[in-house]
Amino acid sequence: MTRIEAIERATLAAVAPREVLEIEGWLVGLDPGTIRRAASAVPLAHDLPRDPAVIDAIEAAYAERGLKPAFRIADADGLAGVRAELERRGYGFEQPTLVKTAAVADVRRVTDRPLAEVTAEPDEAWAAVFLGQGFDPVDGAYRVQALSRSPGAAFGRVREDGVTFAVGAGAYGHGWASFHGMRTDAARRGQGGAGRVLAALAGEATRRGIDRAFLQVEEKNTTARSLYRRAGFSTAWRYFYWSK
Repeated sequence: MTRIEAIERATLAAVAPREVLEIEGWLVGLDPGTIRRAASAVPLAHDLPRDPAVIDAIEAAYAERGLKPAFRIADADGLAGVRAELERRGYGFEQPTLVKTAAVADVRRVTDRPLAEVTAEPDEAWAAVFLGQGFDPVDGAYRVQALSRSPGAAFGRVREDGVTFAVGAGAYGHGWASFHGMRTDAARRGQGGAGRVLAALAGEATRRGIDRAFLQVEEKNTTARSLYRRAGFSTAWRYFYWSK
């Protein structure tokens, strides 16, 4: 299995769509919720040819379930034909997002402060951070549900004086650790909570014998990118969401 395929399979497992299909070299996430990674089709390689019949089949899968088709396409040269076919069909692209990879050992060194607590399930205080000020409550609730469905996930939280203020989730599969749902209460940002969560979830990866990590971050999120840079992450590729 290539690095690209392993990361894409691990991504879909982590965000736990209601249904996943495989169609001619694509993973198709079929989900009615707000997590775009769970509700889009992604190629398992960055050198697929332009094949209108495959796009037809993917569109049909969404239509059969009453869902709008969406695609998640890297801006790699080998996918130029795919992008051209989507453009021909009236799709547009948006939301540039970076896939970043790192050595787990480097992520563990991102902070010298006490690590977050790691649990096998999220509790109400963990979930409450997703529903706090500055976050979309509908999207937050859906993300909590989806991450809770992720098989073998771990949940990190920083709690002080009985208050949970920084959280995140780790997923572990296909030879990779991946980090999702990093959130910090608006009033406590800049205090190092996210780094403590990230390092703790990386420690869980080491405990499970995994030494490679990835995450995905919107290109415009410079604050998060700064943290991830300090944690040793570098960009593997960039993608856009394509929809009508």
